[in-house]
Amino acid sequence: MSPHQAEHYPPWLVLHVPHDSIDVPPAVRGQFLLNDSDLLAELTRMTDHHTLALFAQPDSPAAVVRAPVSRLVVDVERFQDDAQEPMAARGMGAVYTVTSHLKPLRRPLSTGEHEALMQAYYHPHHARLEAAVSDAVERHGRCLVIDCHSFPATALPYELADPAVDRPDICIGTDAFHTSPELASAFVTAFQREGWSVSLNKPFAGALVPISRYQRDSRVSAVMVEVNRRLYLRESDGERMPEFDDVASRIRRCCLAASAAVCSLRGFLLFGQQDGRNILTLSKQSNDIQVTGSIEIQPCQWESG
Repeated sequence: MSPHQAEHYPPWLVLHVPHDSIDVPPAVRGQFLLNDSDLLAELTRMTDHHTLALFAQPDSPAAVVRAPVSRLVVDVERFQDDAQEPMAARGMGAVYTVTSHLKPLRRPLSTGEHEALMQAYYHPHHARLEAAVSDAVERHGRCLVIDCHSFPATALPYELADPAVDRPDICIGTDAFHTSPELASAFVTAFQREGWSVSLNKPFAGALVPISRYQRDSRVSAVMVEVNRRLYLRESDGERMPEFDDVASRIRRCCLAASAAVCSLRGFLLFGQQDGRNILTLSKQSNDIQVTGSIEIQPCQWESG
């Protein structure tokens, strides 16, 4: 492995950063029922502060897809259809109607206003994610999406969890289709080696991939990494603690080590499925040049003699 590869995320990795922004566009501000101080408090509670800085490497070839507006405007991590989104039952589908304390957040929106938010913020974000994942698959025959999050040390009311229960330092989220047991184990092990407590799918579960490949394309892997904010953040105001840089360095080191652990061979043969088709991908890397090719495998018809 070259020094460049040893220090940086691989080019087939995509960092998804959905909840890092605190931006509320002026055109949307009037929808919210909260005054300025209450809105700031809600942003402080609900934002995954500084997760871009925690996970991203400035010189890495890995793609970064970050939502430009706060999740209070539109939550790009949700299914666009409330009928498919479990959190919609609590008023927290793609467009929130309640706060973290389950109090009214915004006035009722017309169908047109709701759709305008989705067209302005949700769909463009997912188009960027789709493009980044497609580029990785086309160039390298595979993609790993790391869904980058943080969570409060004490459960918020909307979580419907016991706030007295101690939470782990790190939560690893998985998907039954897109997260292999080896991938999940590699991420759990990497963070445990840093001395952090780690849980799997608790207090949060799942991992995000583009909807066009969801449960269809096994060349796309995904894992969610949730970092307890007590490790790096002053939760009262969202400001970084003095140890932020060290924690960020360790998080990036863990993600890099876990990614390398499941893809340590210079060349690999990968069998997967895309839209019901059997796909065989051969990838070989020499120095810093990678050659990847994929073919569709047709089922054999056997005739008895």
